[in-house]
Amino acid sequence: MRPHVLAAAVLTALAAALTAAGPARAAATDPPAPQGVFLTVSGDQGSWIRGELLRCEPEAWGHHPHASEACGALDRAHGNLDALVADPEMCTQVYALVTVSASGAYRGKQITWQKTYANACTMQASTGYVFRF
Repeated sequence: MRPHVLAAAVLTALAAALTAAGPARAAATDPPAPQGVFLTVSGDQGSWIRGELLRCEPEAWGHHPHASEACGALDRAHGNLDALVADPEMCTQVYALVTVSASGAYRGKQITWQKTYANACTMQASTGYVFRF
């Protein structure tokens, strides 16, 4: 075999080996995807925003100040934020829009949700502890 043909064959084999090994090596070093639901609350026209990662597996944990109650509310609603049980709370008719959103994984179920409320009181009455941070 001619030297340049042999060199080309070796380079081709090496490139194929590196290509095959590349994804396996990357997968071994990639960090695991964070589990939980990222919650945000923002004021009218983005005047302010707060966010918190709610983690409920294997039990409630993290920095959410009411993680246990929020996870319990999501459990009762089977992860459906439209099905959260509202608290009977009297709210004023002040118009100061508040938008809440949730995205991530809750007990293996993907969630992407957003809703706007007339004010913070109606938002808290409708969502309970989930967005109370």
